[in-house]
Amino acid sequence: MITLTVNDTVVSCSEDKTMLAFLREDLGLTSVKEGCSEGVCGSCTILVDSKKVKCCIQKVSRFAGKQVLTVEGLSKREKEVYTHCFAEAGAVQCGFCIPGMILSAKSLLDTNLSPTLDQVKQAIKGNICRCTGYKKIEEAILMAATYFRENLEVPGPEIDGSVNHRFKRVDAKEKILGTGKFTDDLVLPGMVFAKALRSKYSRARINKINISKALGHPDCIKILLAKDVPNNKTGHIVQDWDVLIPEGEITRYIGDSLALVATHHQETLDQVLDLIEVDYTVLTPITSPSQALEENAPLIHEGGNVLRKEILKRGDSETAIKNSKYVVTRKYSTPFNDHAFMEPECAIALSEGKDGLLLYTGGQSVYDEQREISHMLDLPPENIHCHSMLVGGGFGGKEDMSVQHHAALMAWKLKCPVKVRFSRQESLLYHTKRHAMEMEFTTACDENGKLTAMKATIIADTGAYASLGGPVLQRACTHAAGPYNYQDIDILGMSVYTNNVVGGAYRGFGVTQSCFATENNINLLAEMAGLSPWEFRYRNAIEPGQVLPNGQIADPNCAMKECLLAVKKSYEENPYAGLACAFKNSGTGVGLKDIGRCILSIEKGMVHVRTSAACMGQGIATMATQMVCQQTGLSPSFILHEQPDTVRTPNSGTSTASRQTVVTGEAVRRSAAKLSFDLGEGKTLQDLEGREYYGEFSAKTDPMGSPKQNPVSHVSYSYAAQVIILDKTGKLEKVVAAYDVGTPVNIQSVEGQIEGGIVMGLGFALTEDFPTEGGYPHVRYGTLGLLRSTDAPPIEVILVQPDREKLPYAFGAKGVGELCLIPTSPACSHAYYRLDGKERNTLPLRGTYYKKVKDA
Repeated sequence: MITLTVNDTVVSCSEDKTMLAFLREDLGLTSVKEGCSEGVCGSCTILVDSKKVKCCIQKVSRFAGKQVLTVEGLSKREKEVYTHCFAEAGAVQCGFCIPGMILSAKSLLDTNLSPTLDQVKQAIKGNICRCTGYKKIEEAILMAATYFRENLEVPGPEIDGSVNHRFKRVDAKEKILGTGKFTDDLVLPGMVFAKALRSKYSRARINKINISKALGHPDCIKILLAKDVPNNKTGHIVQDWDVLIPEGEITRYIGDSLALVATHHQETLDQVLDLIEVDYTVLTPITSPSQALEENAPLIHEGGNVLRKEILKRGDSETAIKNSKYVVTRKYSTPFNDHAFMEPECAIALSEGKDGLLLYTGGQSVYDEQREISHMLDLPPENIHCHSMLVGGGFGGKEDMSVQHHAALMAWKLKCPVKVRFSRQESLLYHTKRHAMEMEFTTACDENGKLTAMKATIIADTGAYASLGGPVLQRACTHAAGPYNYQDIDILGMSVYTNNVVGGAYRGFGVTQSCFATENNINLLAEMAGLSPWEFRYRNAIEPGQVLPNGQIADPNCAMKECLLAVKKSYEENPYAGLACAFKNSGTGVGLKDIGRCILSIEKGMVHVRTSAACMGQGIATMATQMVCQQTGLSPSFILHEQPDTVRTPNSGTSTASRQTVVTGEAVRRSAAKLSFDLGEGKTLQDLEGREYYGEFSAKTDPMGSPKQNPVSHVSYSYAAQVIILDKTGKLEKVVAAYDVGTPVNIQSVEGQIEGGIVMGLGFALTEDFPTEGGYPHVRYGTLGLLRSTDAPPIEVILVQPDREKLPYAFGAKGVGELCLIPTSPACSHAYYRLDGKERNTLPLRGTYYKKVKDA
């Protein structure tokens, strides 16, 4: 028996398991998170005799006789101060990393209540945050030091929830103190565990699957094969993804599932899986689009190896290029990239009612999950009840089925609760990535530096399955010419199946890749035309009423030029500064259905905000609360936001395409306008008890290839100009970024999204990589190249709000979640070009302070 003290209580452990498992499973202290199981991410940070320790890989025996502290054990005063400071600073987004951050902060502040910024950075160096970019966490810790040092009183609740000012997130407290529940925090009576056997090979024929030995394991409950699945094909858009690969069929990547095992205990799953015997015929994998496009290439899917082909053509680019004074043609390459969200995927399913299932999940749309699972099980959608817990980051990586369908399938068969959870390594190997792309761009201008035409070929590696490969390709094409005023364009895009890991949705959604190409070409044209890159962009930047290259007329709120003006001084005063511009759509667009829905219900004197819009950290609940406050004048203390739930909340679509603030925000505003009318008639919330107010907004757009002279591809666009400043050694010195996001709903959230996106973009540009060979990723969490607090440079965010007409939706708000990182990689490339004169057309950039040539 091992005895120790946890949160001032003496406890004992009879089994020498990991300290993380003991705290979470035996003591129910779920503020301590399992993020990587490598001792790298810091989500499992605890204090042991006042020293910070990562407890995910250390055994309980190492802590015998010691004093252990988790966030649950903080004093009342500490909880009040950290809650206020982290909320006020805007330090909380998805919240998964925050309890660990707070304990790292406490380890510093317990001995130093006047820390410098560098000391704060060092204190949290062992804790990774993928959402915030660290700046607001650092500000929160410095603020907390002031509150403790000066014994300041913590302010009371806020009463003004209107838009375009600072307002604490409504979900901050539960994330800071660890009381909010992620799916993996749930423990249900009678719950069993399931896990899939994955293919050993990226391409192989499955001759035979023998489960007889595995069934003999004493802890094995059930093993399912493809024949046990009512509909074995699923998929987010295209139904091409096998739930389980059947005997006789060919695997498409190493993430393919062959069998699904259930056991009473989680620790026996791998033992049972190891007993399953699979007879393979190994085949040569197709590991690049060029191989897949060869005339005699084997077909990965029956319909061929091309998932999608897009042509975007306006004007006569051939003639325009031929008649242009200056022409640049370059090839560019960008790699697969992992989302590295802090919370690995997890789902729990159980029976509900006579013929239904309840799924606890952490994805990006409960209705997508309901639709795909009901199809798989051949059940009416209403039989599948999906409820979202807190979501520990997503960035697009939680749009597809990963563990949800397997949990649902096994629970449907066993009629008991089933948990399926990816380890971090499984998440790295099996879930979707940013598409790798090979691009060739030709861009031309006249003698005055005015853009005349562009031509591009974009080849995307969509990997083994479709996922979001089609829409990602569309965005790469529709944004490829940049936020500039010229119309002669010719873009060919192809999304190609390979035996690599699946390419899916990822923050930036294809625009990150095509922007890297077009902005680098523009720098070269500026040099040929004898103009500064800033002046070249300013001459060509889109203005209100002008026509974008995709044919859409820029709205009166467009502020691309104002963004450039905001960063002009920073660019021109620094010799090693790089500049890039970008724009990004809000909403699904291109003629697709794009509807936001909201119900406001008055229950016990509170306004319940009910919408299925998923929050992966971006702040949906806070946005919706502020929309209601702005429209009705109510105090936020009367408003309660509910978690997405297919029974309680209407379908507001997937949290993707930077759409929810605009589309669902407007739906919330419309429902609030109806409530506001009744309140304006002199009625109180008590008078309105039981009433419901429904709001819906449908964003109308035109399809790709529309014959209209000026089609509306998307309901709105946001714009940005970003400057990356290096010192003379090539180290990041500062980032200055100006963004036109219309009306900022919540100042802390908008700034935090931008800061976090920039740091993510810096990683994509400089340090992160996802090497694969023969379809096998060669990565671990600790080798991804994620930036830490000590790597992140100072970031200055400028929110550009020109005094002119706003969008008529959502009080003029526009999306920011994706735009924030799009210009970062070309701005980095430009900065290094100004430093040493070398072109860098491949990501991550080589021959830099962060990645030497020998690392290539």
